[in-house]
Amino acid sequence: MKIRFTYLLLTLLVTGVRAQNAFITDSLDTYVAREMSRWKIPGVAVAIVKDGKPVVIKGYGIREDGKPGKVDENTLFQIASNTKLFTATCVSLLNTQKRLSLDDKVTTWLKDFKLYDSLTTREVTVRDILCHRIGFLTFQSDFLNWNCNLTRQELIYNMRNVKPVYSFRSKWGYCNMGFVTAGEIIRQATDTAWEDFVRIHLFQPLQMNHTSTSFSFLTNDTNSAVAHTVVNDTIVKIPYANVENIGPCASINSCVKDLSNWLIMQLDTGRFEGVMLLPRSAVMETWRSQMLMNDRNDPLFPMQHFATYGLGLELNDFAGRKVMNHSGGANGFVTQTMFVPEERLGIIVLTNTDANEFYSALAYQVLESYLNLPYRNLSEIYYEEFRENIFAQESEIKSWREKIAMKPEATLPLDRYAGKYNNAVYGDIEIKKENNKLNIYFSHHPQNIGRLEAYGGNEFVCTYSDLECGVKMATFTEENEKVKSVVLRVNDFIDYLPYEFIRKY
Repeated sequence: MKIRFTYLLLTLLVTGVRAQNAFITDSLDTYVAREMSRWKIPGVAVAIVKDGKPVVIKGYGIREDGKPGKVDENTLFQIASNTKLFTATCVSLLNTQKRLSLDDKVTTWLKDFKLYDSLTTREVTVRDILCHRIGFLTFQSDFLNWNCNLTRQELIYNMRNVKPVYSFRSKWGYCNMGFVTAGEIIRQATDTAWEDFVRIHLFQPLQMNHTSTSFSFLTNDTNSAVAHTVVNDTIVKIPYANVENIGPCASINSCVKDLSNWLIMQLDTGRFEGVMLLPRSAVMETWRSQMLMNDRNDPLFPMQHFATYGLGLELNDFAGRKVMNHSGGANGFVTQTMFVPEERLGIIVLTNTDANEFYSALAYQVLESYLNLPYRNLSEIYYEEFRENIFAQESEIKSWREKIAMKPEATLPLDRYAGKYNNAVYGDIEIKKENNKLNIYFSHHPQNIGRLEAYGGNEFVCTYSDLECGVKMATFTEENEKVKSVVLRVNDFIDYLPYEFIRKY
């Protein structure tokens, strides 16, 4: 009996030591401050929950570069694609309630819904659109969808114009518009707008009192983080993206205090403060692997072998545990949600610049500390690769600028390139000759202007006024001294594909 008691006491002492987690108690604040400086991040907010309770809920740094307002546990950030799990959970709830089925055809609920080919239109289900297996390449058509002036219904209608890169259900391709469509299915099934449904069934019962789906709520709140990016190693303030029109995939604004409640509910499979808010089966369905993403061969994480997608969640193995995670990126923000049910551990990281990978590195740093893995500075490792990529991009743009400074001539007089052009997915653009220069005006992004500079021949360097779109090469085609089309590109994190606009006149 005495031996047994001693063993129990030692076990409790060891467990207590582990529960303290020296990295969290002794090093987290120093680590975050140091790495924020490395990455040039004005503000960060972190939530860590363990064993059903918050361990850390706090902010670091400032809401806006150059101003004194501090980030705290209530500071709002755009969480972007971390919205998707909220939408998927609502659909899964309705599935459990038998108000719809995840295996219903989309056309059961949206009679006018069409995709590019008739087979996919006929067979695509609610489950398909929530696990990214409808044939789209990752981000395909977001050249149009992101931060545009079209309505939700217009964007869903336009999906029929998008020619998929893959065949139906053959490959995983991240599709924001699938979740936008799911939001409209919620409205059809419940006669309640997605915004109201998520507020009534998730925000209110989880006491997420400072969370909304509203752009005006974000812009009018005095405790909102400001959006930033980094250009030429300098922090730059940028406008918020207004993504209310694609709300079910990206429009939630929240803070770490509220999101800690979301993590607690997830880890307790639907229970919060002793009350079962959601059926366990509704939560677990979102955790179930629905589509293979890829095999993992990352030397940084050899303990990770594969990744699948559930419903609004990426799932992967990590040192023998099942890890649920999702990232979110909007203009000026990148964020991470991660939780590990076997460890009863959840992590949220919110940052107010989009030019960093610290949001992901910190989440994995915390995870490795709780798994008692040997310490290595993941942020520093991430940064080395990030800087190499940025240096390569900056070097390419610098070489373009050097050639432009030599004033290379275009094949045709500039006024020959002016005119109206159309792309079947995007719609219309107009190129105007103004002050002996060419400018592109986008019908669905009036806030963005592409400024063209001759690079020689029919190539021009396009510098977008919206910094998120980047600096890219624009290529015209011509025949018999008449322009036929122009091919435009934007940064990969918006859309990987080039878009050809055919000249109308």
